[in-house]
Amino acid sequence: MGTSILLALALALLVGVALGLLGGGGSILTVPVLTYVLGMAPKEAIASSLFIVGITSAVGMLSHAKAGRVRWKTGVIFGVAGMVGALLGGLVGGSIPGAVLMVLFAFMMIATAAAMIRGRKDAHKPADSQGKELPLVRILLDGFVVGIATGLVGAGGGFLVVPALNLLGGLPMAVAVGTSLLVITMKSFAGLAGYLVSVQLNWPLVLSFAAAAIVGSFLGVRLAGRVPERALRRGFGVFVLIMGAFVLIQELPGVFAQIAGG
Repeated sequence: MGTSILLALALALLVGVALGLLGGGGSILTVPVLTYVLGMAPKEAIASSLFIVGITSAVGMLSHAKAGRVRWKTGVIFGVAGMVGALLGGLVGGSIPGAVLMVLFAFMMIATAAAMIRGRKDAHKPADSQGKELPLVRILLDGFVVGIATGLVGAGGGFLVVPALNLLGGLPMAVAVGTSLLVITMKSFAGLAGYLVSVQLNWPLVLSFAAAAIVGSFLGVRLAGRVPERALRRGFGVFVLIMGAFVLIQELPGVFAQIAGG
């Protein structure tokens, strides 16, 4: 178990780098690591991921804010709507079989990856034409829907929030990354509250993982803004696609077996 913990902590550094650099991707690594490396049950891994990603995102968000890469108004409105959805998703997720949650998690990852790789139809437009504020109703609706997904499958939501802000909202990628961390922080703790009704966490292990992730987030924030936007978006999409395929390969046989046995 000692070797497993050391490997998990090393991977936690990558979680932090992903959050700081990409504004998402933390839970995409965290849930599989907690499940497949540390042997946590899916629901415990999902709830633990919400705390780890939430606290790491809060630290990374402050660094992005200092660099002017957080759109506060959009982020807070999106985050409040997301918190409502995340709390609902967390309550519902506690009653769904763990393997089913992991498969849903994987399918959302793959769909989002396709959107990120494809990019915006108007991506050729100047950056200033993509920096407009979203209409209030659109922010609330997108935030609520993404929040449900966040609470349901334990994803902090960055891999959904970044595309929502960048692909749909037109925020420049660097600003979408910074703003997403504000949203993730708010939604993660709302989703965690929903799960804590039915799940107990191994707090010493969770806090250790979170500490390692926070260290990694500082490196990720330093790299953000130095990587070309198109390469960052597509690289993020490919990364999410690979992880989604991995989770499906791991979980689908068990789900099919349960259906056949039922």
